[in-house]
Amino acid sequence: MTKEQIKRYSQALKQQVVREHEEGASIYALKQKYGIGGHNTIKRWVQQYGRAGYRSEVVMIQTEADQLEVKAMKQRIVELEQALASSTLEVRMLRSVVEVAEKSLGIDFKKTSAASDQAYRSQQRSEPTGFQ
Repeated sequence: MTKEQIKRYSQALKQQVVREHEEGASIYALKQKYGIGGHNTIKRWVQQYGRAGYRSEVVMIQTEADQLEVKAMKQRIVELEQALASSTLEVRMLRSVVEVAEKSLGIDFKKTSAASDQAYRSQQRSEPTGFQ
């Protein structure tokens, strides 16, 4: 029968690990580096010796006007995303309509549209408008 080994860590080592964690090292990397067994061990040390969770907690301080502005900007983003989605669907629909029309009429609108547009404009210039 083998005895289970119990590891005891010095306070200096615990504080060193906590310092490195607060500087950005991951718990996994610290476990590997120092041969620490449990995942919660380092978390417990951070709670005990750390600077009250500065690394993991972000505090936003804003005035009421700033909060309203951020809320308005987020709403505007939602509206713009919806408008973009609607426009994208409309473009896809119109391209499909053009494609079906090209196939059924046997005309390539993309190639003939410039010439047709120019002829239409010149025809409009030559016709009297009825206004004198």
